Amino acid sequence: MARIVPILALSACLTAQNYDVLLKNGHVIDPKNNINAVRDVAIKDKKIAAVAANIPVSEARKVVDVKGLYVMPGLIDLHVHVFYGDGPSYRDGQLSVIPDSHTFRSGVTTVVDAGTSSWRNFEVFKKRIIDRSKTRVLALLNIVGAGMGGAVEQNMQDMDPEPVAEMIKKYPEIIVGVKTAHFAGPEWIAVDNAVKAGEMANVPIMVDFGSFRLERPHQELILTHLRPGDMYTHTYLAAVPMLDENGKVRQYLFDGKKRGVKFDAGHGGGSFVFRWAIPAIKQGFLPDSISTDLHTSSMIGGMKDMTNVMSKFLNMGMTLQQVVEASTWHPAQQIKRTDLGHLSVGATADVTVLNVQKGAFGFVDVYGAKMMGTQNLVAEMTMKGGVFYWDLNGRIAPLWDTIDKRYNAQGNPLYDGTVSSGVRNRR
Repeated sequence: MARIVPILALSACLTAQNYDVLLKNGHVIDPKNNINAVRDVAIKDKKIAAVAANIPVSEARKVVDVKGLYVMPGLIDLHVHVFYGDGPSYRDGQLSVIPDSHTFRSGVTTVVDAGTSSWRNFEVFKKRIIDRSKTRVLALLNIVGAGMGGAVEQNMQDMDPEPVAEMIKKYPEIIVGVKTAHFAGPEWIAVDNAVKAGEMANVPIMVDFGSFRLERPHQELILTHLRPGDMYTHTYLAAVPMLDENGKVRQYLFDGKKRGVKFDAGHGGGSFVFRWAIPAIKQGFLPDSISTDLHTSSMIGGMKDMTNVMSKFLNMGMTLQQVVEASTWHPAQQIKRTDLGHLSVGATADVTVLNVQKGAFGFVDVYGAKMMGTQNLVAEMTMKGGVFYWDLNGRIAPLWDTIDKRYNAQGNPLYDGTVSSGVRNRR
């Protein structure tokens, strides 16, 4: 583990301070900009101001030494469930979770709620959760007007693409696609109507295939029904006919990638098995995006959190560069939010700092099978929009015996998490 170095309290009075904060000596991985090297990252006015070698410490008001750690764009979790308190199953609070309770601590700055809401209740979701969260919450609308949860998902009379598309057009900065999930019938109506809504609103769709049936083969989904840019989630689900009798990844999956279909990990509580994932990764069938399918069941099972899922793919043979790309720039492109997922100058300052621990670690799939690994990713710091919301080891906090004069009359510290003043106000 990298040595903990406290914030460098540098306030060079004689030199112009061009930056609010400087992350110094970290190994930057920014796939969009082809950076995989030790670089400094400077932030000014809540945006990335510079990424370069040896930025002088005198140019920043705050300097944090992150030597031995990896600095990357804020992680994007493409598949979560965070709409709760309105209806059955996921939305009754038994399955969906509060986003801020689970995101920053695992390096995530942006989540995409995958179809928990639809056109009838999206505005409730927006008012209740999206508008009140520090996490950036985006959404895929369910093709079922009632949203996700239980028997309503099988209602073919409630799969009208037009109102779904209209709601997407109303909130184009928040709603980034369409979702179909858990459909059990032999018909293609759920998938095809989701595609129609996607065409109307010019957005991709994500498919959780539900029940696998002979009447609608998975191969036909991948090669015929999905468009280039559409996403199939739960790639390493046990029900997916992934390997042939010789243990080889079936050719139609590679052909689907060539068509432009995107394969999302979508770990979840029942959708990831090592017996599929390990041979697939070894044969070069990698996920385009790594996601958690975060909900109350998955987080207390084998999935745990975003860094745990990323660690699994790292130990199965993907490089750290590939894992970071599948957790930042790739998902940003898939949802057409290319303002996110990179550290370009001028981009919003979403930054994650990870520690790559070395040792012996056990990782568990959804059936309780264990894989041993030698690397484990831990989120050390998470900054979203220029504000630190996670600081595992207090790297940006002043030492306790230096802050007596920094408390206000109510006994609250005078630092609040912004890059200009330190960490969050602890109440």
